[in-house]
Amino acid sequence: MGPVPILAPLPERGSWMKRLRQGMTKTRGNLAGLFSNVRVDDALFEELESALLTSDAGVGTTDWLMTELQERVRRQRLGDAEQVRQALRGLLAELLAPLEAPVDIDRAEPLVIMIAGVNGAGKTTSIGKLAHHLRREGKSILLAAGDTFRAAAREQLAEWGARNDVEVIAQQGGDPAAVAFDAVTAGRARRTGVVMIDTAGRLPTQLHLMEELKKIRRVVAKAMDGAPHETLLVLDGNTGQNMLAQVKAFDDAIALSGLIITKLDGTAKGGALAALAFTRRERPIPVYFVGVGEGLEDLQAFSAEEFASALLD
Repeated sequence: MGPVPILAPLPERGSWMKRLRQGMTKTRGNLAGLFSNVRVDDALFEELESALLTSDAGVGTTDWLMTELQERVRRQRLGDAEQVRQALRGLLAELLAPLEAPVDIDRAEPLVIMIAGVNGAGKTTSIGKLAHHLRREGKSILLAAGDTFRAAAREQLAEWGARNDVEVIAQQGGDPAAVAFDAVTAGRARRTGVVMIDTAGRLPTQLHLMEELKKIRRVVAKAMDGAPHETLLVLDGNTGQNMLAQVKAFDDAIALSGLIITKLDGTAKGGALAALAFTRRERPIPVYFVGVGEGLEDLQAFSAEEFASALLD
């Protein structure tokens, strides 16, 4: 069986798209609004350039998009603003496409997923939602409370475990790597489907915590050959260009295999995701999931076409 999306498409996909569009209202208003009853001229392109920069796309990404768009307009002789909007949406979808990838949830037993992120990004909540969806896919799950320094983190994970009828392995004030080792060992013995390891929220500048993260990864590899099979970073969708620095720092430390973008439900500027795709085009890191709210169904598989549509339709 090949890779499959962890999250099956919602029967009410239109409802999900509506929530994603609502989350992107600010950026879409700045971008899509430019194409109403205007001529295709230098003034339109200048306004479009400003709107992309305002959306946190960054200078490099904006320059590339504008160059490609103007070339496409010339080559295809697009004289209508609506055609230009569709051309930009197509360009964005093409740029974002390398970030779209499914997770192979059957490649190992247990599939060991290590999850990192800064405080407040929505890491523990994302773990709870993933547990819910994995259970729906028929997987047994074990959660490891690797954030041993924050009692509230353990309690929050335990609450998600209870809601999903999933066991949580935890130690009060213990060594996070030891918790992760115990969880993977238990998962192997029980033939659990998925082991998810929560880690302490940290900033990339907190070098001692980043070293601890590396240690957890090393210890997990000793507990099971090939583990962790997925190393995910949870990112707050409102952090804009700071997202790029976080991805680089965590990737350098623990070799990321995927991303989860949360909180695309308020003032999030969708251009940062385009910047992520552009700056990492030599080694794209897939965005496995995006989240638009607090509900269990508000975390869904990332689609480049859907995201481009939410920004420009």
